Amino acid sequence: MFQFTALSGAQSTSRASQSLLELDGGVKILVDVGWDSRFDTRQLADLEKHVSTLSFILLTHATISHLGAYAHCCKHIPFFSQVPVYATVPVVDLGRTTLQDLYSSTPAAATFIPATASPEDQTATDDTTRSNILIDAPTAQEIHEYFAAITPLKYSQPTQPKPSYFSAPLEGLILTAYNAGHTLGGTIWHIQQGMESIVYAVDWHQARENVIAGASWFAGGGGAEVSEVFRNPTALICSSVNGDKVAMSDSRKARDEALVRHIRSGLSHRGSVLIPVDSSARVLELSYFLEKVWQESTGDEVLKNAKIYMATKSGHATLKHAKSLLEWMDDSVERFEADDEGNSKEATAKSHKRSRSKQANGTSKTSRPFDFRHIKIIETQKRLDKILSTDVPKVIIASDLSLDWGHSRTALESIAPKPDNLVILTENSSPGSTKHSSTASMLWRWHMERLNGVAIEKSADGHQFEQVHTGRELIMRQPSRKPLDENELIRYQQYIATRQQMKNSLISADGRQLAEVEEAMEGEDESSDESEDDEDQQQGRVLNISAALTQGNKNKVAISDEDLGVSILLRKKDVFDFDVRHKKGRNAVFPYTHSRRRGDEFGDFIKPEEFLREEEREAQEAMLDEKNNFTLGQKRKWAEEKKQPIRAGKKQKQENSSVADGDSSDDSESDHEQEAADLQTENQEGPAKVVYEENRIDFQAKLAFVDFAGLHDQRSLQMLIPLINPKKLILIGGSASETAALAKDCKDLLGMKVVGPGGQSGAEIYSPQIGDVIDASVDTNAWTVKLTRDLVKRLQWQNVKQLSIVTVTGQLRNDIKQNVIADENNAKKMKLTHVTNPANQKEGTEDVSIETQPVLDALSANIAASIRAVNQPIHVGDLKIRQLLNLFNQSGHSAVLMMGGTLIVDGTVAVRKLPNGQVVVEGPPVRATGGAGADSFSAVKRMIYDGLAVVAG
Repeated sequence: MFQFTALSGAQSTSRASQSLLELDGGVKILVDVGWDSRFDTRQLADLEKHVSTLSFILLTHATISHLGAYAHCCKHIPFFSQVPVYATVPVVDLGRTTLQDLYSSTPAAATFIPATASPEDQTATDDTTRSNILIDAPTAQEIHEYFAAITPLKYSQPTQPKPSYFSAPLEGLILTAYNAGHTLGGTIWHIQQGMESIVYAVDWHQARENVIAGASWFAGGGGAEVSEVFRNPTALICSSVNGDKVAMSDSRKARDEALVRHIRSGLSHRGSVLIPVDSSARVLELSYFLEKVWQESTGDEVLKNAKIYMATKSGHATLKHAKSLLEWMDDSVERFEADDEGNSKEATAKSHKRSRSKQANGTSKTSRPFDFRHIKIIETQKRLDKILSTDVPKVIIASDLSLDWGHSRTALESIAPKPDNLVILTENSSPGSTKHSSTASMLWRWHMERLNGVAIEKSADGHQFEQVHTGRELIMRQPSRKPLDENELIRYQQYIATRQQMKNSLISADGRQLAEVEEAMEGEDESSDESEDDEDQQQGRVLNISAALTQGNKNKVAISDEDLGVSILLRKKDVFDFDVRHKKGRNAVFPYTHSRRRGDEFGDFIKPEEFLREEEREAQEAMLDEKNNFTLGQKRKWAEEKKQPIRAGKKQKQENSSVADGDSSDDSESDHEQEAADLQTENQEGPAKVVYEENRIDFQAKLAFVDFAGLHDQRSLQMLIPLINPKKLILIGGSASETAALAKDCKDLLGMKVVGPGGQSGAEIYSPQIGDVIDASVDTNAWTVKLTRDLVKRLQWQNVKQLSIVTVTGQLRNDIKQNVIADENNAKKMKLTHVTNPANQKEGTEDVSIETQPVLDALSANIAASIRAVNQPIHVGDLKIRQLLNLFNQSGHSAVLMMGGTLIVDGTVAVRKLPNGQVVVEGPPVRATGGAGADSFSAVKRMIYDGLAVVAG
């Protein structure tokens, strides 16, 4: 069984992605926890209903549209943080910096409480029913802890995920991540369970880029054959974004050249260029390319005299992670780093030669990828204001893409009034259907309307390109954080109290409280040799604890200290002593709570704080004592809490920030410290609200568009989906027009049946809307039979990897017949009835059918011999050429892998694997006299057969 539910992002202009996959046995998988620039909690209402039954969560990309609501759900949705989460290493690292940048840039990301102050009132569709009172936003430390709990994965690494403690068992489910392109660490998920093979591919890009490698659809990264793991899956869940559009640029080179032409045009008019982009994902591709352009611009006076900045509050952290994730990038980036380390290659000599020539011209070359020399990192608002106040031509790469928050909003307000300035849109931002669409959507609509004409520019190489004149008024809503008044504070406290009561009512589902109850019951079993009076008294206390924990705070039932017993040391704060004299059972010893050790198949996770040098540890302790006003010789109190943990590398980060920007004044470090202090104070102000002010801007800057999104287009979708040839195709992640266009194309290419929203039985192409449940199970008929003892004794099991395989040949009992009927759900099942004699049936009576389980018995000797002579043996299993190469070399043979995937063994035997999975062995004929070639041929076939299971009739 496989059911798919689109919680968000299906046939919608919103790019927020949330999908629910339900497999056989009650296994539920949530893929992505996306959000959009509205930060509306009503988008999470359907998600919250399924949290208590989720098995695990998958994250696909490190963007707001794929994990923007992750920290919010961990903080405000009960039990969400207890569900295991899986993602690749770059998604974990870059996703953390993305959310830290989000929550530090706009107060609206904290979301609002309902107008009625009731947590259940989250489904209203009218914006007027929402209040402007903010919920507590996740702190930077909490965001770090949430992402630290994610289990990191590598590409092509099959993993058996661990379910949540309230989930059904996974029954051998295998999870594998593959490269999706588009972002660093972007993932195509392959989920295998039983007969279901599901490929989840949303927002992928097949072409290679400057930093990001292309999606790994094809074996070896190229060719015309799709990798075997993606071939003919049960279901392909694919995004329909750009399903009706063809890329404007046919290649990456044309796209890069178009961007440089627009930048050079804006700078040649002594203007500034603003490029909005996300804070941690696509910004790596854009910044790496522009740094390379500035390195090679020694003869270009326009670029040489201009400054380039990357304005994002998580800029240094993003680049730090990028430097440690080079193995996840395209091969060209890896080769660049390897050559720089001094490997003896021809490219190394050329690199040194270019470096010497550039040093002679007075320029410097970067030593490592993302060690930028031309791009300056801007993190604080004050430094950005200083840079915007100058008239020097400059290029600003700013977050965020929506232009509603982050440094891109501030830069837009400064750049917009001047007609010589230029704003380059890098993604298609279709206008939303909400009342307040994003600023980027408004500018995209202006770019498409072109009401005030177009400026035709011509580059030095003869190419013509367009820039759209604006001359219109732009209305921007500026959010600001304000303290609550008396009435609003009462509503806020009412909401928090109600929310806390709802959480406490679910305390019986919390594993830690249930573990204490089970521990109390186990203690009773150990003290079973006590007197009956003591035993009855202890059992009564256990029942009291269980009842109290079950009811929780729902009926305001309080647990007394006597009922808690020795557990009071764990359950109550500032209690450090308990009298165990004359106590029996569990109250006689200190309570023990088992804590799971986090780790993977390689061992425990490494904690950097456990490997500090002695001088580093002393320095941290001194700083901690200074913050807590602790002096040597002073006694600490038992209940003293250590707040404000040390932020490692903060001082070094500030120094790097001040050095990176040569245009800033000498007090840039003090400005950075003051900005961080102001931000920390603002986050600790307590309850607050958001007040929106309309800011009207006379927008005179020109607009341009260069598709730097790194997403698939109509051509790549039409080429790849027929090669994958899925049994079921589910289209999500695009608008209604894009989804309909792609569904029509797939119908023509594959000859599959297309259905509308909701789907129907027998359909093969689905285009669901938000909330629709799609039954995309594989079309098979299964029946349950009972084997006789005689048949079971004859079974010969064979092992292939982790599977046990057996062939069964038998016959049903002669006294029963099978009658296949259809039930109400059109699902087929077997119903067996006893044979009745019509002569013995009385007139006026009906034949009563008795359902029974069919019995499969062994065949007689003569029938089994005739069937065995007709049936041919079948080889079951899957052999990889790489595995055979290692197997032959380890067994003493000489094996070499040639071009085309052909394996040559001992120079005489060739082993090839056909696209249908069949392994072909070619070699010299086996002679009666033998020979080395004949021996190798027989040995190769024998070793191949040993890796397969021979199933015969």
